[in-house]
This record gives sequence, structure tokens and C-alpha cells, in this order.
Amino acid sequence: MKPRDTRPSTGHDQHETPEAHDLGLSHDLPTLLNRRHAIGLLSVGGLAAALAACSPSTGSSGPSGAPLSGAPGGGGSGDVSQSEVGEGEIPEETNGPYPADGTNGPNALTTTGVVRRDITSSFGDSSGTAEGIPLTFSLTVVDVSGEGDAGTPVAGAAVYAWHCDRDGAYSMYDITDQNYLRGVQEADADGKVTFTSIFPACYPGRWPHIHFEVYPSLDDATSATNRMRTSQLALPQDVSEAVYATEGYEQSVANLQDVSLDSDMVFSDGYTLQMARVSGSVSEGYTATLRVPV
Repeated sequence: MKPRDTRPSTGHDQHETPEAHDLGLSHDLPTLLNRRHAIGLLSVGGLAAALAACSPSTGSSGPSGAPLSGAPGGGGSGDVSQSEVGEGEIPEETNGPYPADGTNGPNALTTTGVVRRDITSSFGDSSGTAEGIPLTFSLTVVDVSGEGDAGTPVAGAAVYAWHCDRDGAYSMYDITDQNYLRGVQEADADGKVTFTSIFPACYPGRWPHIHFEVYPSLDDATSATNRMRTSQLALPQDVSEAVYATEGYEQSVANLQDVSLDSDMVFSDGYTLQMARVSGSVSEGYTATLRVPV
């Protein structure tokens, strides 16, 4: 694992058009260099494979022939293996303007009750429940810092995850009297954390996503200065379209039509390592999985 990145929130994952996020090379260069460094470690053949994996073609498939979620319309089930997504660490991304990790206003990490699996409802002194299609998502943190390392589970790591509600609003900011859709989990022996939540909306200018920060331990997960990695999970297009066709997600239909993975300010330079594999249905709810190499 590389030393943690302690950059403050850039405050530009906002409900704005993509053009509003164009802050120039000084803003984009650190993230681009991080990704290019990972790509530069690949052999010529590995580079070709990585570029092919980033292609928006929907013809990609796994060993069983099922579509991979690396493609915009993918929705295959099961965990993604290192061989399927290629080598490298998950990209460092902005934590956005609504992290509630102390870098931009409130800090949910110091609130009693934030360590929990079910993040659908508010905790502590707040009450209320977010409505929406059920979504359970699991993140598996693995250490890939060793040469030729396929990934060692980081048992005991902590993950802080948060996302918007079905209206595209964030608790503790847009909705000041609620703190739902935020929570911390400690990784088990396999490096895995699991959250029960609802499917997030697609708001203007952003592809459907979930934010998360990785910390060395629960004790460290009280201050953003201790985070090892900040990144975002992308949700597949076909699953998002199915969810947004249901009651309560009406605004997301037009918003999703106006954005693409190639135009999104976070995923436009590659999303293979960040695209979740999703299974399930609108009636039964969905399950998303993502391998998080650090």
C-alpha cells in the first residue's frame, strides 16, 4: 500500500454541469499521474489488455461468458478477479463537497453510531430513513503493493462509505437534519466490508456512484488525515436504467441520459477498476461488489 493521500476535498463533485468542474491542469494532473503511473507498470501486452478493458464495448465477457461491469451496460454477478480487471491500485479520486469527514464542514466519523452495516437510516441524535430500491454493496480491500502481488486481504482495515439519496441529495449538507447513507465498517479476515443501503440517484453532471475512503483501522477512521485511499464506485448503466424507471427516481432518467462514463468528471479517464459488478432485480433489490486494490 502506498502512503495515504491527505489531500483536502476539492469540493467539485457537485450538482453542476461537467464544465463547472474544469479547473485546469493543476487540478487534474495529480489524479492523472496516479493513473498513468499504474498503467506505466504494465508490459506492452498488459497495456493493450488494459486499454481494451477500458473500452466502452458491451461485447466484453468473463470466463463464463457473462458481461463484465467494466462495460457501461455490464451487470455480471460475483467478485471481480485481478486477472479480469488488470493490475494496479484503485484510482485516487476527489471526496467531493459532501464528505462529512471533517475536510469540508461536519464530521460524521466522530458521531456515535457511525460504525454500522445498515446505512439506510440516520443514527445518533438524528432519525429518518432514506427511501429507494434496496442495494447491498460489498468492498474487498486488498494490498497489491508487493511485486507481482495478486492481492492480500487487508483484514482490520476500515471503510467509510457515503452517497446521495434517490433525489440526488446528501445528508448533513442538502438535508441538514439527517445523516443517513453514511457509515463505517471494519474489514473481516477477507478484507471485506458490506453495507445495506438504497440505490443512489443520478444527479446532473455525474454518473451514478458511491464514495468511499479506506483507513488502516477503525481507530484511524475518525479523521480524514488518516485515510489511505479515497475513491468512487461506479454503477452499471443497465441496472441504473432499470432502477430509475421506478417511482421516486424520475429526475434520474433525464440526468442519466445527459451524462456518460466518458464525460463524467471522475470516470472519464478510465473506470475499469471502479465499475461494480451488480446482480439482482428491482423487485428483490440489488447486490454490488467491488475489489479495492490499494
